Parts: sequence; structure tokens; C-alpha cells
Amino acid sequence: MAQLQAEEISLHFGAVAALDRVSLAVAPGEICAIIGPNGAGKTSLLNCISRIYRPSRGRILFEGHDITRIPRHKVASLGIARTFQNIALFKGLTVLDNLMLGRHSHMRTGLLEAGIYLGRAQREEARHRAVVEEVIDFLGLEGVRRQVVGGLPYGVQKRVELGRALAAQPRLLLLDEPMAGMTVEEKEDMVRAILDINEEWGVTVVLIEHDMGVVMDISQHVVVLDFGKKIADGDAESVRKDPTVIRAYLGEEDETIRRAEREAEEAAAAAARMEAGGGGGAD
Repeated sequence: MAQLQAEEISLHFGAVAALDRVSLAVAPGEICAIIGPNGAGKTSLLNCISRIYRPSRGRILFEGHDITRIPRHKVASLGIARTFQNIALFKGLTVLDNLMLGRHSHMRTGLLEAGIYLGRAQREEARHRAVVEEVIDFLGLEGVRRQVVGGLPYGVQKRVELGRALAAQPRLLLLDEPMAGMTVEEKEDMVRAILDINEEWGVTVVLIEHDMGVVMDISQHVVVLDFGKKIADGDAESVRKDPTVIRAYLGEEDETIRRAEREAEEAAAAAARMEAGGGGGAD
């Protein structure tokens, strides 16, 4: 059974259709990439899954349960965590404090009570701190754990945001362009972190990413959107070779694919000319 299912999801903003009957199914433990040109509806789909938007039609199932109309604030408690295109951290707080906020869906006594160590809150705070320290160690943030987030390099801030999502101990992690704006070295670190989260922590990952090298390297499953419609859905290699995808998206950014397509067309034309000119051997 799929861990995440979107069934015939449509989303309208007035007369504009951001999504038009989009369906997908993500298996447990999978890394699924959602790709497509700018404005294709990728973030809108993630926003529907995470309940930021309510679809105009269709439904979303997580682990067999319909979550289409649950309140947004309950999503994290179901086991779904999310990062955003633009860093959404508390820049005036430390790395440790930001990651502790990622534990909010697991806190029974509330942040205020936990902060002043009243009764059961002290033991609960210690348990949450242990989870956060594990995430800090896992993502290599030990050296900046007490530093204010706003003063950290961009790539480190992106890792902190990933850490805050991971601190919620999700079973499904939604990542919206996690490598946008990063240097090559920062991208490599983020790729390794995503793979480790998937392989070592067993977390299913759905990500939006424009770097096609990254998508093809780490994704078992790729869904392609264009103008709000799904135009391809399959493994990375089959999607990469899909002519519709090449024209709609990959062809815009991957010169290698464009060149290969031209060469194939030229070879076919040359073969046709030879055949028409009687280039074949005698019987």
C-alpha cells in the first residue's frame, strides 16, 4: 500500500487552475521527486499535501487515512514534516532553540511549562532535548548549536531548517527546493543528508528540486508536472527519456538530452535517405 496518495487533486485560484486532476502514489521508504518548469504546480501540490491549501477537488491519503480536511496544525502530529523554498527559521534564536521548536507536536505540557521545569515538564523537556541533540549530531551542527541562526551561512541555515523538520521525527518529509541557492559543496552535503535520512532513519522523502543531476541521482520515483497537469510518472531513467518530459522540461535545461535527440533525428533521416537512394545491398 502506498504511504502517500493524492487522488485527482485540483486546485483553483479564481479562474486559474494551479492543479488539474493530479494523482500520485508514493511508496514507504521511497525518495520521490516532483519536477517541472516554473509555475507547473509543484509547490501547490506540496501545499495541498501539507494542508496549507485545501484542494478544490480530490483527496489526499496518508497511511490509508484521508487527511484532505484535517486542520493544518495537526499535520505534524500525523508524522508529516515540511521545509520551504524560503528559509522559515526564527533568525533571533539559536540552532538548538529552533530545533526544539520542531518538537512542538510531541509536547504535552507546552513550551512555557517545559521552559520553567514544572513537574512532569522537566522530564519531558529532557526527552525532547535528547532527540534534538541526536539530530544536531546527525546533521553535523554541533559546532553551531549555540549560535544564533541569523548569523550563520545560508547553506548552514538550510541544514538547520532540515533539522527542525527532522526533529519532529516524521515518517514523511516534504522538501521544497532544499538545495536552491547553494554552492556545489553545500549541495553535496544536503544530498548526503537526504540520503542518510532516507536510508538510516527510514523516512519517506518527497522533494521538489530543479537540479536534474540531483534528481536523477537520488530519486527512485519522479513525477513531472506541466501547467498543473501530470505529464509523466515513473522511475528516473524512464522519465528522463520520455519525449513529453524532454519537450516540456528537461529539454529546456539539459543540452545533453537536446543534442542526443537531434543526433537521433539526424541519424534516422540519414538512414531514410540511404534507403530512398537505394543504399541497401543487393539480394
